[in-house]
Amino acid sequence: MATPPISELNARARDIFRLVVEGYLASGQPVGSKTLAGTGGVSLSPASIRSVLQDLQDAGLLAAPHTSAGRRPTDQGLRLFVDGIMQVAEPTAAERAQIERGLAAGGTIETALAGASAVLSALSAGAGVVMVPRAEPRLTQVSFVPLSPGRALAVLVSEDGGIENRVVELSAAVPHSALEAAGNYLTRRLAGRTLTETAQAIRDEIASGRSALDAASRDLIERGLAMWSEDAARRPVLIVRGQANLLDEVALGDIERVRQLLDELEGAEAIAGVLDAAREAQATRIFIGSENRLFSLSGSSVIASPWRDGEGRVVGVVGVIGPTRLNYARVVPMVDFTAQSLGKLIGTDGFSRK
Repeated sequence: MATPPISELNARARDIFRLVVEGYLASGQPVGSKTLAGTGGVSLSPASIRSVLQDLQDAGLLAAPHTSAGRRPTDQGLRLFVDGIMQVAEPTAAERAQIERGLAAGGTIETALAGASAVLSALSAGAGVVMVPRAEPRLTQVSFVPLSPGRALAVLVSEDGGIENRVVELSAAVPHSALEAAGNYLTRRLAGRTLTETAQAIRDEIASGRSALDAASRDLIERGLAMWSEDAARRPVLIVRGQANLLDEVALGDIERVRQLLDELEGAEAIAGVLDAAREAQATRIFIGSENRLFSLSGSSVIASPWRDGEGRVVGVVGVIGPTRLNYARVVPMVDFTAQSLGKLIGTDGFSRK
């Protein structure tokens, strides 16, 4: 069933819908007509309110878990509320100060990321999450060793003396001279940078014909760069703090949902896939319940925002995972502020390294 736009709700239905959603987000419990009539915000009899509630249920915005238990918003109803009704409140001065203290404690990037997830967990009563690509080593040398007619071993030496070996699949046999030329070519252009930082410049140079490499050396480098870029993207670092916050009294009433959610939080790659969808967003993204396949069974929501380095490049994603009854109006700006604060700290380059 398609969710009706907010403009199709009359003022009475809109007010009642808002009160139901706000009541549910505050308590985690369905909201009944008697409760709505007693709030003073609706000047209608319980019978008239029940009629409006039924209309909202028929429209797919509300659901009744039990016959006489009141209504709660559906995932579609929450989406309508978030997009069309919710009034976002800026973080308070105390909340901003708590976030900044959490990021600054320890003085390293690693502790700042852990602090970001921890402080968001504490403020949201959900699980705080931070996802960043695994740090790539800064390299000083690359060489290639033949393994077989269609394979070569790339030996990557980093600034700290570490050595990493990667197997590169080739389209054809490559002579030793081409292996040596490719290694020398990459080594001259790395200059203490990561492969990702230099990859596009190398590709542009090869594509424009400015390199003196032969066809075999070009093929080896292009295949190596493609494989290494893909490999780096598959190895994100995921920091999760505050899983215990998900085990409140309301959640414990549905043990199976909690068990499902905790199982999902163990799947780092799967969660990273969800957060990665927020990388290209210009602002905070909200994924509600069944909108995301990973969390559809547990009925959980994700609020996530990308954070950027001093040059405006997306570095990672920070966010909160919790039940669909998260206080979106409060959590969204906190996530956004945390992302901005991380970006400012990274931009000042004021961190030390372990």
